[in-house]
Amino acid sequence: MDNSGRPIRLKITALLLVPIISLVLLWSFAASLTAGDGLRLLEINTLASNVALPSEKAVMELQNERLHSARYLNAKSDQDALLAQRLKSDQALAAFRRLALADDVQETVGDELRIRLTSFFAELDQLPAARALVDSRSADTVRVIDTYNRIIDSMFRMYDRMILVPDISIYQQARSVTALGEAKEILARQRALLSAVGGGGRLGDAEHTAFARMVSTRRLVSQQAMARLDAELRAPYDRLASSAVSRSYTLLETRVVASRDLPADLSPVDRFWAEVERDQAEVVDMLVPRVTPAAVAVLVQIAVAGGLGLIMLILSVLLSLRFAGRLAAELGALRDAARELAEVRLPRLVARLRRGQDAPEESLPPIDGAPEIRDIGHALDSVRHTAYEAAVDQARLRRGVSQVFVSLARRNQSLLHRQLTQLEAMQRKEEQPETLADLYRLDHLTTRMRRHAENLIILSGATPGRGWRKPVPMVDVLRAAVAEVEDYARVQVLPTPPASLAGSAVADVIHLIAELVENATVFSPPQTRVIVRSEVTATGLVVEIEDRGLGIPEPELDELNRRLADSPEFDLADSDRLGLFVVAMLASRQGVQVALRPSPYGGISAVALIPASILAEEAQAIS
Repeated sequence: MDNSGRPIRLKITALLLVPIISLVLLWSFAASLTAGDGLRLLEINTLASNVALPSEKAVMELQNERLHSARYLNAKSDQDALLAQRLKSDQALAAFRRLALADDVQETVGDELRIRLTSFFAELDQLPAARALVDSRSADTVRVIDTYNRIIDSMFRMYDRMILVPDISIYQQARSVTALGEAKEILARQRALLSAVGGGGRLGDAEHTAFARMVSTRRLVSQQAMARLDAELRAPYDRLASSAVSRSYTLLETRVVASRDLPADLSPVDRFWAEVERDQAEVVDMLVPRVTPAAVAVLVQIAVAGGLGLIMLILSVLLSLRFAGRLAAELGALRDAARELAEVRLPRLVARLRRGQDAPEESLPPIDGAPEIRDIGHALDSVRHTAYEAAVDQARLRRGVSQVFVSLARRNQSLLHRQLTQLEAMQRKEEQPETLADLYRLDHLTTRMRRHAENLIILSGATPGRGWRKPVPMVDVLRAAVAEVEDYARVQVLPTPPASLAGSAVADVIHLIAELVENATVFSPPQTRVIVRSEVTATGLVVEIEDRGLGIPEPELDELNRRLADSPEFDLADSDRLGLFVVAMLASRQGVQVALRPSPYGGISAVALIPASILAEEAQAIS
């Protein structure tokens, strides 16, 4: 599958994705805010006609029922008037319940308003118990009034969640008008309590405490709400506050709180109540027309944030994608040039230099694009030129080091060959057993030194000087290999099949087997034996060298097998693996397959598969 351009494009896309997503989120946030305001505007009519107006009617009827109930408890009203008012209350509450619980209204109201409705209906369930107390006349006035108060309070808490005007200033004015409605409700409670006691009466302890609390609460709520109203909406209340009716009622409140005695004439209470009802209705009528301009402004915001914002968002995305495509193309060209340099040009240069061939310097083609891209292209060409010079110098140094290795190894090999010849002559003349044993040990030591000298020649890429013209039996090859190992006495060569090795491969195979055997003796306990066995297969001859050491961890074993199979280039810094490099190079030269695997005895088995192409039938003994 062609992955050209994908990583760069993905990275650029990811880079541009952050601002694009941020822009989308900002647009979504702005659109959701304005859309939410628009939805609230659509909900206003539904809530006003199905919740607000029916609930206000129900509250008014409950206030009247509370008044008649308080009077009935103190024999200030007859039962027929109370029953008639209860019928009106039940009708208003039933109409409100039917409209508020309709499916279309429930889909419109939010979760918080739905909770407030549920709370109101739960409080409304206490109404029959309150009526039963009134009918039995077994409860005091304050307790009955408190029962109605809790029902009406839950309605006012519902009003708090019904203010849906999106304009902040209108919202604040609406909250203040609602607070004045609560002050009016407290006034209705005062009226009910005073009417129940009647003119000329005296408040009891509980009644006096409740009335005093109502007076302070109403004044505080009115004062706070008036402070937040603007001049136009506050004007009716200012006129009422400076009127004689307001002063008369305020004076009545103060005297009742101070003395507990009610005046014989309670008409100021009804007159003040009528004025408050009129002013409250007037203020509501003044507030409603303000909603329409705010709604128009919200609709304009929706059009701007939703329409123009969406257009700008689409343009931004298109421009970003176009920029990403152009930048991806430029970076793709730069990446292709770098890949060609790393995967084609430099490896081809190194391969030619390793083979000793001349490698002419080739410049990279010019890279078009932004100035920064062109600068990177020039820097890449400079890297190519530096790498070319470094590769040439390294090849020259490697050839020089190889020549030094070969020269020194050839000299040592010549001296060691002369030393072996002289030792053989001395062995033939010597008759003393002890001296002859010393000469054999020197001979074995010199043989090992010759193999180490040949290692340098092999690692330099040259071939050792010794060789055979005719085939040699494999038994002699294995014995000769074991003879070049220091701890040869621990090595046991099992019977060998009747096979011979071509003379041209004898020296390399002896050296290869000797390196493997010596490795087995070095990395296994000195009291253990190293077994060399061989077997003819369909593809050649298998030689297995098995030790009983501690073994090699699997990751390291895999790495060694990879090096043996790939025949890596000799690394001067890896001096601990000289034998491994020698085996790999000899195996590659003769087509021998070498692999290491765990031994059943806990050590390592080195398996060398000698191909049938270098085996022969005629054989001569190694001299």
